[in-house]
Amino acid sequence: MSKVIVVTSGKGGVGKTTTSASFSSGLALRGNKTVVIDFDVGLRNLDLIMGCERRVVYDIINVINGEVTLKQALIKDKNCDNLYILPASQTRDKDALNLEGVERILNELKESFDCIVCDSPAGIESGAFTAMYFADEALVVTNPEVSSVRDSDRILGILAAKSKRAVDGLDPVKEHLLITRYDPKRVEAGEMLSVTDIQEILRIPLIGVIPESESVLQASNAGTPAIHLDKSDVAEAYRDVVGRFMGDERLPMRFVTVEKKSFLKRLLGGR
Repeated sequence: MSKVIVVTSGKGGVGKTTTSASFSSGLALRGNKTVVIDFDVGLRNLDLIMGCERRVVYDIINVINGEVTLKQALIKDKNCDNLYILPASQTRDKDALNLEGVERILNELKESFDCIVCDSPAGIESGAFTAMYFADEALVVTNPEVSSVRDSDRILGILAAKSKRAVDGLDPVKEHLLITRYDPKRVEAGEMLSVTDIQEILRIPLIGVIPESESVLQASNAGTPAIHLDKSDVAEAYRDVVGRFMGDERLPMRFVTVEKKSFLKRLLGGR
């Protein structure tokens, strides 16, 4: 049975699109036929991070308006055989998205795909609401700072009260907390909220912690989802997130504490 998963947050710049790219790639690498949809109409960044911007011919608005078929608009990912991208439009207004058109697209995708990942724009305007409305599960992405966590709390309220599941009286959207740009040293110094602080505020299950890393920017500039970066903490963290989402509860929560130097490293002055 297909799942619709929204990657969302209240605040911009927290890593939603980076997460959508790596999370969908990870699902595909685990054998799930996956499609990731960019709902950020007017801006469109997912195709850049996925490295397929030059192959965009049609977009989600073309499909909604009946100008092309869904098959014509889907782009096959260059790294994963099981992964496809449905890009947003750069030239249309967010109001071009409508619930009826999106529902029609999702129903068609459910016939062929195991996982449908919706990359939501920031905020609580129409594009974000449309991305969240049909979700079965949600990755709520937040940075360890007060404003980001507060905005994520507003998103949780919308998921609980205004999603299709809430409107229809079905089981609620299954929520997962994903903390990005986490730096345990800054947490120890009192410059960031801790994982415990964030969990106490939002009170939803933690699915993963993504460490702060310059490699994320390098990957984005190269058009490669961070999960493909060999031997990087960020890639390992995203693989853990996908594993937990797939039901592997044995995975330890890594990257939440300061790594202690070994005696030899301290002796030699190693970092």
